[in-house]
Amino acid sequence: MEEIKASQENIQTDDQPVLAKSSPNRIRLAVSLFYFGQGIAFASWASRIPDIKHSLNLSDGQLGSILLALPLGQLVTMPISGRLVTRYGSKKILTITAPLYVLALGNLGLATAPWHLAVFLFMFGVVGNMCNIAVNTQGSEAEKLFGRPIMTSFHGAWSIAGFTGALVGLLMVNLHLIPYYHFWIITFLIWINVFLNHKHLVPGKGAQTERKPKLFTMPEGSLLQLGIIGFCSMATEGAMFDWSGVYFKEIVKAPTSLVILGYASFMIMMATGRFIGDRIIAKLGRKKTIQISGLIISTGMFISVFLPYVVTATIGFMLVGIGVSSIVPTVYSVAGKNGKVAPGIAIAMVSSVSYFGFLMGPPLIGYISALSSLQYSYAVIGIFGLLVSFLVTKMKAIE
Repeated sequence: MEEIKASQENIQTDDQPVLAKSSPNRIRLAVSLFYFGQGIAFASWASRIPDIKHSLNLSDGQLGSILLALPLGQLVTMPISGRLVTRYGSKKILTITAPLYVLALGNLGLATAPWHLAVFLFMFGVVGNMCNIAVNTQGSEAEKLFGRPIMTSFHGAWSIAGFTGALVGLLMVNLHLIPYYHFWIITFLIWINVFLNHKHLVPGKGAQTERKPKLFTMPEGSLLQLGIIGFCSMATEGAMFDWSGVYFKEIVKAPTSLVILGYASFMIMMATGRFIGDRIIAKLGRKKTIQISGLIISTGMFISVFLPYVVTATIGFMLVGIGVSSIVPTVYSVAGKNGKVAPGIAIAMVSSVSYFGFLMGPPLIGYISALSSLQYSYAVIGIFGLLVSFLVTKMKAIE
């Protein structure tokens, strides 16, 4: 308990009354629920991509082009998100951007033309980037209260949300509810979550002694290396989120009732991996865990590519879920403790590069699919797992 109290004293700012009223476990719950909210919002969008693709009569190439609007929105906000989080605190930024993020989700259901979808996805990316950096800074600051790794469990909450979002999406499809109404149900639920839990967040302000922090400062290149590893992992995640339903429908030829199976199997195994990840890391170490994870990603991807049947593809997607589960949480945790850059700025550097992979993976799938086939585009993504295993071997910051 004294360790927790000492950690609280280190992060207290003008928001001292909040920390005095909220126990560390209540703070952890609040942060977890914000991760959950962000996860279910994105999963809701991902679960309805096949329907929106069909309603707008989009080809794989056209969908890939439109999906570029998301990383473009991400790029626009990269230079300012970390600065805003460091200057105003991740609590304030998250409290503002979390409601806006799901509002942008609701707007996606209004798209009646390809350019509408592109504009709304751009807005989704802009707010999503700020929300992503703020929530991961919250995770890093909350972890300091406990003095032990808990970041993986936060990402586990995000994964559970993804699985929940997939099930809700399946329900909405079977109820023949259009995406617009589906998205607004999620929006109202997340607004309630923000209202009930924002007061329990950690202030999450950056180091006050650091003057004019430079967003792209990368001491010894370690943050850039962490970002590239995160990029490879999250590009794989992005491909699974946005294209798994289409892959099961067009390549696996799964029945309509089983189209969501690939996405759901990926999400449930990723969530499982994240809730046991801290114990695995404690036994094997961060470096060895990530090395093995990269190999598991590639194995799962190649199984789904060369054996595109319902059972084998599902097993492949499950392996990919296990593989990606611990990589990004570990990368963020290491970045937040680098000791040379304020946590908000460090996580902004790594998170921006990593999340860019999450957003660039889906368009890459679309372009490769247009040139060859969706099946072989997944094989290219499988190579990212091998890159993760190779890159982490050279890292000194991860042990």
